[in-house]
Amino acid sequence: MIVLMIVAAFAAIWIVNILLTERLVETTRQRAELRQSLYAGAILSELQRNSVVPLLLSRDPTLIAALNARDFSTSSQRLISYVDEIGAASIRLLNMDGRTVAATDREQLGSIHATSPFFTEAIETTDTVFTIFPSASGAYEASFSRVVQDGPRQLGVLQVQVNLAQFESRWRGTIAAVAVTDASGTVILSTEPRWRGQQLEDAINATSVPSALERALVTTGAFGPDVNDGYFSGSALIQLETRVPFRGWRLVSFTTYESVRERVNGVLALIIMGFALLLALGFYLLNRRSTLRSMLFQRESVQLRRLNERLSREVAERKRVQEELKETEQSLAQSSKLAALGEMSAAVSHELNQPLAAMKTYLAGARLLLQRRRADEAMSSFQRIDDLIERMGAITRQLKSYARKGGDAFEPVDVREALSSALTLMEPQLRQDKIRLSQIIPETPVMVIADRLRLEQVIINLVRNALDAMKGVDDRELDILLTAGEDVVLAVRDTGHGLDQPEKLFEPFYTTKKPGEGIGLGLAISSGIVNDLGGRLTARNSARGGAVFEVRLPAINMALDAAE
Repeated sequence: MIVLMIVAAFAAIWIVNILLTERLVETTRQRAELRQSLYAGAILSELQRNSVVPLLLSRDPTLIAALNARDFSTSSQRLISYVDEIGAASIRLLNMDGRTVAATDREQLGSIHATSPFFTEAIETTDTVFTIFPSASGAYEASFSRVVQDGPRQLGVLQVQVNLAQFESRWRGTIAAVAVTDASGTVILSTEPRWRGQQLEDAINATSVPSALERALVTTGAFGPDVNDGYFSGSALIQLETRVPFRGWRLVSFTTYESVRERVNGVLALIIMGFALLLALGFYLLNRRSTLRSMLFQRESVQLRRLNERLSREVAERKRVQEELKETEQSLAQSSKLAALGEMSAAVSHELNQPLAAMKTYLAGARLLLQRRRADEAMSSFQRIDDLIERMGAITRQLKSYARKGGDAFEPVDVREALSSALTLMEPQLRQDKIRLSQIIPETPVMVIADRLRLEQVIINLVRNALDAMKGVDDRELDILLTAGEDVVLAVRDTGHGLDQPEKLFEPFYTTKKPGEGIGLGLAISSGIVNDLGGRLTARNSARGGAVFEVRLPAINMALDAAE
């Protein structure tokens, strides 16, 4: 069996070498011929496409009128619009003095070409003239030119340059060396720039060509047809020559066979490696067959025992996890009840603290007024205290409804009135803290759909936070801006120290105050109220220092549409 495998390996290597070599050689030749045809066709197509452009543009009435009037203010722009559609390298319009009066390349404006072949030959005939000549860089520039006439009178010359350099750029990405010669055999296009302007044979002899081409020239001589000997040494190449049906041009390409040998050797190496692995596997199987059988039975019995043990452990673990899951669910339910109770009690304490602080201030003021026997003014303070007591009752009633969802208490509210009520409540503290209050409020009503009490609570919370933020600051100024549009925006800006972590402001129990001064629920409750009203509450640092809180609510028209 081993002997047969070795014989089969040698036979397979020999057959694959012959068949694959012949196939790849033929494939390489066919690809080179196809590439040669495509190159020649592309050159001819580019030349034919550009040859008709001068005839069409020489009859353009706009260009003729510009030459007659000597007004070329829009001629260059018109030529630019044409060059994008045609794909030419550039287009120039010259007057009869040979001066460029319009061009797609504005740097050429004013240049004189009275002695250039494309100009002199064009004015001597009424047909389109093709010229090609080397430029200063060594590359050849080809163009079609034609005289522009108004009846029998010659007005100028129109030149369309052909973009032949694009073919050299494309060819450099291939494995072949390509050259295009004119009728005299001079190279005008080539992947080797040093060949341009020379006879092809002289260029090859005088240039240090790639190693494969050099070896082929030495071993096979003048590109002989028999390439088999050179091929197996990796030195042969294909020379293909195609006629371009334009002024006797010819296209010559040189393609090496080195890639064929590399691909064949790669395949043969894989085949040899495969047979080597098969031989090694055969020896291994013959020597280990009996051992593997006994080891297989032992392994299966061990695996079965391990599987039984793992299943037993998984059953016990699943029972334990189910018991822990039941205990966790009960703990979470109890924690949820305690958290709800704690949030409600903390919210009530926080919201009632504001009216109580105001009542304390009004009682102190009423005491002073009574001592000074100003009873009428003291009665005003008592009336405000009575209003605050009513407000405290309303707050407790409102907090009882927090757990329920509903919009029964929503009604059209003028934000200006809610703002005025809130500032009236905060007026004593504003005076005590010596706050400069600045308000910008529209003269017309600013209506939203809301619960006025809850809206006032939001405003009071924002104002109190602003006052707390300005403690210890010399310049204390509170700016309130109310604007109306598609949305109603209420902005409150202070001159405090700003916000360190704006993203955490609206989280429950987050506070930057000292212990005993706040519990961190004011902004969280305010954000929840604004969200219930269909708006949003945002905070940011002001460019002038301090913080800015914005309440954005839908205007009443949008709110009514949403309710419908």
